[in-house]
Amino acid sequence: MRFNAKDLASLARRPSGCFDKEGKLKICRVVGDEKLIEPRERWCRLKGNLLFLMKNKSSEASEVVILERCWIVEFRSKTDVSIVLKFQSGEPDLYLEAASKPECESWAVALGEANSEGLQNKIQQLRRLIMEIKEERSSDEARQFLPSSQVDSLGEPQFTSIQRIANEPKLEFSLACKDLVAATRDRKLNTFIQVSVVHPAEHILTRYSSTEIVEGTRDPLFLTGVTFPPEYPIYEETKIKLTVYDVKDKSQDTVRTSVLPDHKEPRADVGRSFLGCTTFRVGDLVKSKEQQLTLTLRTSDGGKTVGTIEVNLVKMGELEDGETDHITTDTQDQKFLCFLPLKSRSRGFLCATCAHNTENLERMTDRQAKEECALVRECTATEGISGKDNLPSLNAVLKNPICKLYRFPTSDNKWMRIREQMAETTLSFHVPKELINLHIKEDMRRNQELKDLGELAPHWDNMRKSVIAHCDQMLSMYQDTLAELGKHTGSSFKSSCSKGEKTLEFIPINLHLQRMHVHSPRLKDALYDVITVGAPAAHFQGFKNGGLRKLLSKFEAERRNTGYQCIYYSPENTAKAKEVLSNINHLQPLISSHADLLLNSASQHSPDSLKNSLKMLSEKTELFVHAFKDQLVRNALLALYTARPGCVLKKPAVPRNSAEEGGDLQHQDHPSQIKRQDSIPHHSEYDEEEWDRVWANVGKSLNCVIAMVDRLLEKDNISNIKEGENDPSAADCKVLHTGDWYEQLYPLVITLKDCMGEVVTRAKQSMAFVLLQELACGLPQCLMLTLRRDIVFSQALAGLVCGFIIKLHTGLRDQGFLQQLHTVGLLVQYEGLLSTYSEEAGMLEDMAVGISDLQKVMFKVIEGKSEDFLPIITGRREHYIIEVQLPAKMFELLPQEIKEGKLLRMYPVLFNVGINEQQTLAERFGDTTLQENINQENLELLKEYYKLFTEKMPPDCLPHFQEQNDLKGLLENLHQNIQAKKRKNVEIMWLAATICRKLNGVRFTCCKSAKDRTSMSVTLEQCSILRDEHQLHKDFFIRALDCMRREGCRIENVLKNVKCRKYAFNMIQLMAFPKYYRPPEGTYGKADT
Repeated sequence: MRFNAKDLASLARRPSGCFDKEGKLKICRVVGDEKLIEPRERWCRLKGNLLFLMKNKSSEASEVVILERCWIVEFRSKTDVSIVLKFQSGEPDLYLEAASKPECESWAVALGEANSEGLQNKIQQLRRLIMEIKEERSSDEARQFLPSSQVDSLGEPQFTSIQRIANEPKLEFSLACKDLVAATRDRKLNTFIQVSVVHPAEHILTRYSSTEIVEGTRDPLFLTGVTFPPEYPIYEETKIKLTVYDVKDKSQDTVRTSVLPDHKEPRADVGRSFLGCTTFRVGDLVKSKEQQLTLTLRTSDGGKTVGTIEVNLVKMGELEDGETDHITTDTQDQKFLCFLPLKSRSRGFLCATCAHNTENLERMTDRQAKEECALVRECTATEGISGKDNLPSLNAVLKNPICKLYRFPTSDNKWMRIREQMAETTLSFHVPKELINLHIKEDMRRNQELKDLGELAPHWDNMRKSVIAHCDQMLSMYQDTLAELGKHTGSSFKSSCSKGEKTLEFIPINLHLQRMHVHSPRLKDALYDVITVGAPAAHFQGFKNGGLRKLLSKFEAERRNTGYQCIYYSPENTAKAKEVLSNINHLQPLISSHADLLLNSASQHSPDSLKNSLKMLSEKTELFVHAFKDQLVRNALLALYTARPGCVLKKPAVPRNSAEEGGDLQHQDHPSQIKRQDSIPHHSEYDEEEWDRVWANVGKSLNCVIAMVDRLLEKDNISNIKEGENDPSAADCKVLHTGDWYEQLYPLVITLKDCMGEVVTRAKQSMAFVLLQELACGLPQCLMLTLRRDIVFSQALAGLVCGFIIKLHTGLRDQGFLQQLHTVGLLVQYEGLLSTYSEEAGMLEDMAVGISDLQKVMFKVIEGKSEDFLPIITGRREHYIIEVQLPAKMFELLPQEIKEGKLLRMYPVLFNVGINEQQTLAERFGDTTLQENINQENLELLKEYYKLFTEKMPPDCLPHFQEQNDLKGLLENLHQNIQAKKRKNVEIMWLAATICRKLNGVRFTCCKSAKDRTSMSVTLEQCSILRDEHQLHKDFFIRALDCMRREGCRIENVLKNVKCRKYAFNMIQLMAFPKYYRPPEGTYGKADT
């Protein structure tokens, strides 16, 4: 071969970045096994197929080696750091010695890929791949990947669909390899598989997902699976490419995402190297006889075989019953496990396993899963209810599910399969919008009631105008927020990056259902649900002055010291005033309606209908009268009359404080404080006993109606008796009295309505006056606190409604749970991971109040009459009722008490343990009293619920767990841990979660954004349940934990929130975390939160 010496010299002197590889090597020539001279150190530069040898980095090239028609011989000892280049021409071999083993391996790979023959093979392989992609191309213009709904609308060619059950994943698969070939024989591979998809219509290779990294073996079996959801456009013609990589530095392997195009192989500088790849058609797998494929992995040039992959199609419900004879672990790092291959006889779940020899293993028929998941219809739906019946109500609230599959060994060498699922919920926006709409109606009604107070003295009138002006501004803000939320389209969850946006401040942060379905041998299938959501808090308003817990306490103290401007009413009395107004608005139209029905029954001369109408009228009227039998109403009326332009008290301004009338007022509520308004003239007279006469007239009017109805029915009975005795005067008497019923009842009913109207007018004005004092005493702080509380409560309520609906669906066949639901109520346990330092202390204060406010929420289950199964919210700020709709067939499974509309109570409790570096600062230099007080208060609430549960429920209603500790012991243990005041005592959370599950409760896990710390806690809880309840092999606890954190649903949650597969931790932060709350290497780093 002829070369231009000047060009070669110029090439050798180019800058370092122009070369494929360069570095120091010791080099000499070798003949046979003898070195001609001792190795000398040379600076070597590789460019293409040319190896330049130089005395030092800045000198001229002393020799150029052409890397053609040669091969590399590696020395296999662990200590040897040399390789030999042998040439077909017979010239002396070239001996190269590196400074270290990794450097030697790197040079061996680089030199092996440098010759032109290897490049030609790679080019040919790429050409073949391009031809495969283009052979079915029907359009010259490539389109970007679209969701199935959009693809269908574009009129794509018809492809063969995969048969499946509605809402089930189309395909799922896990992967394993065997006999992988490393660049050097003694290297232990750390491998993962990247899955890419070639859509038959798009012809674009798209990265879809990847497995976890399996370390230290050439025969890896990957614990994670890959799921193609129902909406994904995958067909029998779809091709799937599996690419195997060797990871050399896990901390640098951060580019494995499902959103990047697969245009080229990853660079070597990301800490991994390409091993091999293979491609298969989905139809080949589905149509194969045993529904399995054994695929050969080849290098990129298509010439060299580097291992095999076996793919099996199975279902989630199928399980091997045979013994696992060859579980093996690495005794030092316990990182390798050899699994049984899975077989399948039906479609729906794609699983690839390693091609181990299993001839000596007994195969038994896999049992089918009879229960289906409420989320994707594959586990634990109620028997007797078809998936079609169960789906509508859940599809109304759950959206965009993500599924992952794992299989782990048990301690008795059996196998269990785990499906991890995550879904966002439409309730994230539906509940806040319903709630804001209720706030708007309530505030508009309150403003109108303030305007209807009538004429007031100048001082009070100016106060009213100021209050109404501020309330109108707040009302306008609510209306604007509702309008903005109405414009929202797209995702049904609020990402962590949006938590500070004003238009989304009512929306819960990152609200998702996290579900684990466990299918294990000898045990019944089990579901474990956790609702994950960012801590309910007013992020837009900030935490400079603390959260609601501190702000409300400070505000109430300031109100007690109010000057002469207004009258102080305690929070209990203002709440009572709101309750009275609510009762008025609810009962008055009902009483009027029943009175009209009574008159209608009288006109029709229907005794039975008359009795029923009278019964309903009496019940509602008695409730109406009882609502005003309170000292507060009398006091407020006196205060209102004192605030008129002029008043003269007929009696001293000291109303009766009678215990039997329910008046137990403190001195601050006493009307004597009205003496502050000395400027008000006193001209009119007010008799304080007049109110007693007014509301008592309602009862008297009702008694007159009852007496008249009794008299009419008695006469009717006498007439019927005479008619039976053939008395000729009976018929004439009956005709005479038929028209009298309506005429005799009408004036009495009108009197009842008039009396009721008088009571309503006075009571409304008096209670509105109380609310005027509440607002006037704290403008504008009062309204701002109300807004903040509404925001926090809205976020908390959305999560609660989601948790209740999911729990109701999963427990429809559990008669013990349903009995507990209507007899005792539902326990709702929140696990908080917030620190008590800086802003997070304010978030915790907001969260504590928001969760406590959930006690005023009641649930009611109704039969859905339409296709819209979204919950209906009614009520006011002090009391809400959530109506949950169920399809008819599911509604019929409920106990009679629930079907009749019995209200179901909620018992929310919160336990918080900070775990991050800020909590370390709080424990050492700050204050943890807030966390201690919250935990102690909620422990008492939990004990009260347990006491109520044991009193009303039989012991066999408790879920049966393998753990022997009873609830009483767990509660005592929890009490001791809370009293111990130990730093970062995460056992508090573990115990609280266990107690919640044993009491059929709903579990919540919260941190600031429900993304990072929440992910660590949820995955730890899942693996702990597998270990404690389902006998997960103890040697694989850490591997299962890392697997779920690296490739499970929670890393997908991170990707949804910040468009990056990294938990927002750094090494310094993690040093402060408890051991089991630290993510695996390579999954954390700088990321927006």
